[in-house]
Order: sequence, then C-alpha cells, then structure tokens
Amino acid sequence: MVLVVAVLVAATGLGVWWRARQGRFVAAVGTSEGDGGAGRLTAAEIGAALGERATFVQFSSAVCAPCRRVRDVLAQLAAGAPGVVHVELDVEQHLSLVRRVNVLRTPTVLLLDGAGTVAGRVSGEATRAQMLAVLESCPEAAPGR
Repeated sequence: MVLVVAVLVAATGLGVWWRARQGRFVAAVGTSEGDGGAGRLTAAEIGAALGERATFVQFSSAVCAPCRRVRDVLAQLAAGAPGVVHVELDVEQHLSLVRRVNVLRTPTVLLLDGAGTVAGRVSGEATRAQMLAVLESCPEAAPGR
C-alpha cells in the first residue's frame, strides 16, 4: 500500500512539474559564436522573409496535435501584430536546422528579432496570452527596434 501511494505522489509531482513547463519562455543566452551558430537564423534558412519586428519560427511534426493549436495561435497573433511573421517548419524536412537549434520536442517556437537573432524559445503548448506576453516582454522584438 505504501508503494502505491509513493508512486501516485511521484506521478502527481511529475505531472505538476511537466504542466508548469508548458509554454514557458526561455530567453536566449550567449551569442552565435558561443552556441554553435544557433544564435541567428536567416530568411534562406527558414524559407521565408523575416518579420520587421519579430518572427516566430515554429518547429512541428505531422502527428503533433498541440502543434496545430500553437500554429493557430501564432497565425492569429502574427495577423494582428504589424511586423510580426509566423513560419512553421516540419522537423522531418529540416533536420540539420533542428539539430543546430537543439529542438528536442514539438512544438518548439523560436522568437527571432528583426535581424534574425534568436531572442528565446517556448517548448510545448502555449496559449495566445502566453505568446503575446513573450512578444511584449522581449526587448529585442519590441516595437520600434
């Protein structure tokens, strides 16, 4: 009986920890020289023009249900925010870039500033409010920069 309770407590703790990490923004640290070149992405690498203010680069897979929800959130956000672009990349089609920027799960969203510098990342499912807060809290992607 004690073993069952211990397993339930551990599973609950793991579930709470996992849920808390969903949609959390992690600011980029270091430069492109210190992170293996992952600090900056070009329009050619992502296959689309960079946004003047910011670009959300979403790494997705075909079987990822949260990826579809995040795609809808980011598409709406980009449509309503001047200078913001959303680009979705299939992880299977962009393996070298996935390795370079260290994508470990889908969806993973990189926030690029207007120059293509990675300002941070969000892994897991994120809400519109979370992504809007990410965009507004990132000084590199602030309007007028």
